Amino acid sequence: MLNRAGFKGEVKLISGGPADKYPIITIESEQDLSMLIGKNGQNLNAFEHLIKLIVNRKTSGDEDQKRNVFVVDINDYRKTKAKYVLGLARSAAQKVISSRRAEALLPMSAYERRLVHTELATYKELQTESIGEEPHRRIVIKPLTFE
Repeated sequence: MLNRAGFKGEVKLISGGPADKYPIITIESEQDLSMLIGKNGQNLNAFEHLIKLIVNRKTSGDEDQKRNVFVVDINDYRKTKAKYVLGLARSAAQKVISSRRAEALLPMSAYERRLVHTELATYKELQTESIGEEPHRRIVIKPLTFE
């Protein structure tokens, strides 16, 4: 699919993605793949969706086959973005702990929200909740005693 889109790169499968749950398909290239990533990763999300549709179609003959879950990353875009998002989430979590007031994060993709929920689950004094509708869905971080 990468070649059909007019790009060249090395494709690798890495087991153990976010929270060691999902495999990651990484695409690395010396070529500028920013067009394939798009603004805020929108093209990457669409590219990943197309790949998942193809994989699911090819494996749909097995009724016991669970839906294929994996992440596609291009030139470490998602990895870098995940570090940034988790840093923001940790900072907001500390602010909520000290102020005892809920804090809403910026809208994020489902992948980024999953990372934040997983990371902040380790904070016993906080709870997280996703609110809103796509593409404006975001996480609210609340103290456990929030009313």
